[in-house]
Amino acid sequence: MRLIISFTALFLSVILLQLSTGGVGPLDAISGLTLDFTKEQIGLLGSAHFIGFFVGCWWAPRLMGSVGHSRAFAVCTALGAMGLIGHTLTENPYVWALLRIASGTCVAGCYTVIEAWLNSKVTNENRGRATGTYRIVDMSASLGAQLIIAILPPASYVSYNLLAILCCAALLPLTLTKSSQPETPRAPRLRPKLAWRCSPLAVAGVIVAALSSASFRMVGPVYGQEVGLEIDQIAFFLASFVLGGALAQYPMGWLADKYDRRWVLIWLSAVAVVSCGITMAASGSGTLGVMLAAGFFGFTTFPIFSVSAAHANDFATSEQRVELSAALMFFFALGAIASPYVSSSLIDTYGPGALFAFVAAGHVVLIAFGLTRMRARPTPEERTNYVYAPRTSFTIGRLLRKQREGR
Repeated sequence: MRLIISFTALFLSVILLQLSTGGVGPLDAISGLTLDFTKEQIGLLGSAHFIGFFVGCWWAPRLMGSVGHSRAFAVCTALGAMGLIGHTLTENPYVWALLRIASGTCVAGCYTVIEAWLNSKVTNENRGRATGTYRIVDMSASLGAQLIIAILPPASYVSYNLLAILCCAALLPLTLTKSSQPETPRAPRLRPKLAWRCSPLAVAGVIVAALSSASFRMVGPVYGQEVGLEIDQIAFFLASFVLGGALAQYPMGWLADKYDRRWVLIWLSAVAVVSCGITMAASGSGTLGVMLAAGFFGFTTFPIFSVSAAHANDFATSEQRVELSAALMFFFALGAIASPYVSSSLIDTYGPGALFAFVAAGHVVLIAFGLTRMRARPTPEERTNYVYAPRTSFTIGRLLRKQREGR
């Protein structure tokens, strides 16, 4: 019973954390439009978030080793709350960018603690159920975070304070649980070259996945406003993307386990290019058409990270898989840092369709690189299980390793 309560506390913290820090991205974009920020400045806010995310991924395991899980979680949550409340003190976009670094650090740091805690509590008997529930909770809360902006007025003191309250509330379940804190795990070494040695194609795949996801989630509200969507419609536009990605996990996992993962990745990118074209064409087809196109875009682009990670793990030993996960997350963070600013600049210069032209160009490069890599070596006969891999922290690989190995 205590174990169930411990898991419930972790999952409740995830929900509250996602609603607060997941909601600030689209809220910032819409608030920036209201305050007449330039599109490049709005893109900078998204890039700043992922700078903080990278800092949090690297720093949080070391912070846990120094002060323990609960204190580390409290420190990261405090940074997130300060970043949210600070938005109400100024309308300077560059100060907001610094505040977004704090909220990005909060996201990565809190997820690092949650995933380390969860990994220490699961057993071989309940690992599949626990991690499956964790992924469902995280994805559902992410969906809710996109929808929450439909009821939050932009550039409002009330909106940012409500998100800050939710962020602070995420502290309560984890700090009030009577379950003992686990031992602090060793921080994974960050070895980006390991990912490249295992699979150059997987590295390219996670960078393109970052390009797709970060551009859409951070700059998507700008695109929505440019094509005439209202604020509540922008919320459903972003949620359609997340829902499409969630629905894709089972069929893409089945394909990735049945067929050569390089071909799955190549064909997935080819369909993603088509989805980019459909989304651009749907901008003038009414609200329903725009929503369906966003869902299809999420369906084709969201699974690319997990397929890439599964392919990389096929070439890694059991001992390498935790560090490999951290290395892939490193490349994802690099792509996510650059893409919001680049895509927002392209929208400003060439119009809203440039967002999806940029994403499509990335997938075309991935297709060409994948076809080149097909000639480099055969696919391994023994492969790991496909596992949906959340982009949450450098330590997620520790939680998923045994599932990949079928244990």
